[in-house]
Amino acid sequence: MKIKRKRIWVNKTTSFKEAEEFDIQYYLAMPRSEKIETIQFLRENVGKIKKRIKNAHRKGLLRTVKVIQQIQG
Repeated sequence: MKIKRKRIWVNKTTSFKEAEEFDIQYYLAMPRSEKIETIQFLRENVGKIKKRIKNAHRKGLLRTVKVIQQIQG
């Protein structure tokens, strides 16, 4: 599977609620194939992500990634 590199962009909001609404609309508008590609990318890289977090030796919030099984249908 070939993953396309995406441009990085930022959406500035004035509240957490506004940011959450933007995220919901963003992912609802994303084509299904792109959602699947994103999930597959995360599945393949979850070990690398967790390793970096474990070795970070810093205080603060930890990031977590949950791997899910896709239902065929």
